[in-house]
Amino acid sequence: MAARGLGEQAGLFGMGFVASALPGHERYGGHLAIPYLRPAGGDAVATVRFRCINDRCVKRPDGTYFVQAGESEQHEGHGKYQTLPGDVPRLYNTAALILPSPVLVVVEGEFDTQSWAAADVPAVGAPGTGTWRDYWTPALLGYESVFLIAEDGPGLAFMDQLASDLPHGKVIEMPGDRDSNSVFLSDGPEALRKRIGL
Repeated sequence: MAARGLGEQAGLFGMGFVASALPGHERYGGHLAIPYLRPAGGDAVATVRFRCINDRCVKRPDGTYFVQAGESEQHEGHGKYQTLPGDVPRLYNTAALILPSPVLVVVEGEFDTQSWAAADVPAVGAPGTGTWRDYWTPALLGYESVFLIAEDGPGLAFMDQLASDLPHGKVIEMPGDRDSNSVFLSDGPEALRKRIGL
């Protein structure tokens, strides 16, 4: 998290590490635990996703993180993320939906969501391009502007489709097929804010 510039966000979002797994959850050992919190009279955990952070997958041979070098991680032979069996996709950081704000950002992924939050911009995240559920859309209708952040070709198609259901949706393409976290890490939070005109 610190390598991504999100050390402070890790605590705010309840991030964890699976050091010793409960019986039946051994496959998640050594993974980052990403709780999907729900602000329901106190933070309640709706579900948890798990992310591989194995050194051979996230670090270069010299020990530096791929993300710090602007390179893609190397998750070969397994997925980067794992979800509990039978779990349904959920919108990440729904707490942003109850903040008083005229704008909202929609991204793909938890790290990008946290990057926007670190830039003081309310954001929610879908866990992937094919995970959007129609019943999430009404929660986005009360904003003056909803910025739909696209980082690559599939992300652009996803956000274009979502924009067709949001009269105030504005698709914003990130430079050079970079995600929000890489822009945040290399150029700082003001670069994100500037990207959407704030």
